[in-house]
Amino acid sequence: MSEKKTDLVITDERIINQIYLIREEKVMLDSDLAELFGVETKQLKRQANRNIQRFPKNFMFELTEDEAESLRCQIGTSKIGRGGARYLPYVFTEHGVLMLANVLKSERAIHMSVRIIEVFVKMRELALTHKEILVKLQQIENKVTKHDEELEMLFKAVKNLLTEPKKKRVKIGYKVPSGKKNTGAKK
Repeated sequence: MSEKKTDLVITDERIINQIYLIREEKVMLDSDLAELFGVETKQLKRQANRNIQRFPKNFMFELTEDEAESLRCQIGTSKIGRGGARYLPYVFTEHGVLMLANVLKSERAIHMSVRIIEVFVKMRELALTHKEILVKLQQIENKVTKHDEELEMLFKAVKNLLTEPKKKRVKIGYKVPSGKKNTGAKK
């Protein structure tokens, strides 16, 4: 019964906050999964190692020291050898989470893996929706840019018409030959 109450506290938001982007993959840490599945991290890792053939590199991988250090800085965990984990953490992709539930074989692990997979699917759907919105915005921006260029050309043409330099006007009429004065009187 206490297991059901614990499940109610685990929200989608909490699961989303435990998903990280590492090596261009959305993954979850072994320690976070162990907590969600209700097992110790060492038990989770032991089961994964015992069933290593079920976890190819696109299901699970061990972080490098640089990746682990970077992640520690982001989430504020202790350093290796200072009361924290002694080994580099494993991370599991969406498929790895599902496989973990199969090797752990507990009701809670199965239930939580289904919830986690649902969150991964929601995130993917949101990403696709955002991508569609971004494509539409790009199309609108392209149209606006094209219209801006056309309006700019139009404004330049109108400005040129309004500010066209005045040409020297040619006088019309009789020209007095040079050397003779025109007195204006008739004889």
